[in-house]
Amino acid sequence: MEFDLYWLLLAAPVVFLLGWMASRLDLRQLKREDQASPQAYFKGLNLLLNEQQDKAIDAFIEAVQHDPDTTDLHFALGNLFRRRGEYERAIRIHQHLLSRGDLKREERERAQHALAHDFMKAGLFDRAEEAFKALEGTAFSTDARLALLSLYERSRNWHPAIEVARQLEATGTGSFSQRSAHHWCEVAQEADARGRADEAEQALARAREAAPQAARPLVLQGQRLVRQGRHAEALRAWDELMFKQPQSFALIAMDYARSAQACGETAEALSKLQSVYSQAPTMDVLTAIGTLQPDAADRRDAIMAHLRQQPSLSAAQSLIRERLVSHVPLDEPEVEVLQKALTSAAKPLQRYRCAACGFESQHYFWQCPGCQAWDSYPPRRLEDQ
Repeated sequence: MEFDLYWLLLAAPVVFLLGWMASRLDLRQLKREDQASPQAYFKGLNLLLNEQQDKAIDAFIEAVQHDPDTTDLHFALGNLFRRRGEYERAIRIHQHLLSRGDLKREERERAQHALAHDFMKAGLFDRAEEAFKALEGTAFSTDARLALLSLYERSRNWHPAIEVARQLEATGTGSFSQRSAHHWCEVAQEADARGRADEAEQALARAREAAPQAARPLVLQGQRLVRQGRHAEALRAWDELMFKQPQSFALIAMDYARSAQACGETAEALSKLQSVYSQAPTMDVLTAIGTLQPDAADRRDAIMAHLRQQPSLSAAQSLIRERLVSHVPLDEPEVEVLQKALTSAAKPLQRYRCAACGFESQHYFWQCPGCQAWDSYPPRRLEDQ
């Protein structure tokens, strides 16, 4: 018994020493691994900040090899591949993360979100849709719905887009009423193209319900009525547009004038057009007024007044056309306003433009102030090219 105790007391320090040596070796190895991984990581970050993406990728790959379990390195590398347009490599990295059984829930959702964006950028819309839908109920739900809305709009899948916009508005993300109105208008136009008039009418009604102040549903409603030969009803629809959105009325001003002529409401339409012009003076509305204005002198006076307020080439062209039709030469005030309009319109074209970066200037530069390139300015102004 004494013999066993003696050897036990003798062996205890030896075992302690061996354990201490083993722990020191493990700590040194761990320290070396920890140093190698951050060093490669920071090296990659530095290269990335210096816009040396190829070398940054090599550094991140080295960091991942030293520490394959670090998710942040994988995310950094995957996002870098996506920025470079190497979507297949980004997809493989994020799919590898998702295949790991030890990944925390937050990291798994982050990887799913990154993978969905990889598919989106790669143009794999069906797979992107599935990936974004898998994020429902996660911290990325709102971002996923916004991405789905963009995806459905790009693929012209309007009914799912309407539903996603409704969900976003219901969760307080913002107002999507105007956007939904455009979606319903697209549905209406597609229905009209297929000859489904009732479906188109219902879609336009839903568009107006979604955004009562929106201009597009009223524009489309009037155009549909014109195609059916119902000009008086089209004028009523456009009268509402005139009241709600006088700025947007210019889009159909000429159509309004033609419909007024078709149904014999010229005088009333002329008065309304003049009222709109006083609120939003545009050349489109003025041209529509000229269509209904019987007196040539009144038309010329209106164009002259517009040229004094807004010297433009379109107004100058209208004035010249009026004089050519009447075979009367231009008088001195008309020549003055025409010269002012031409001078204003020519200014943007009397510039030199850098062929390297597009920087424009009225003066010629041997070295571009924008991109510092030498001899990048063609010796011809824009109007001479």
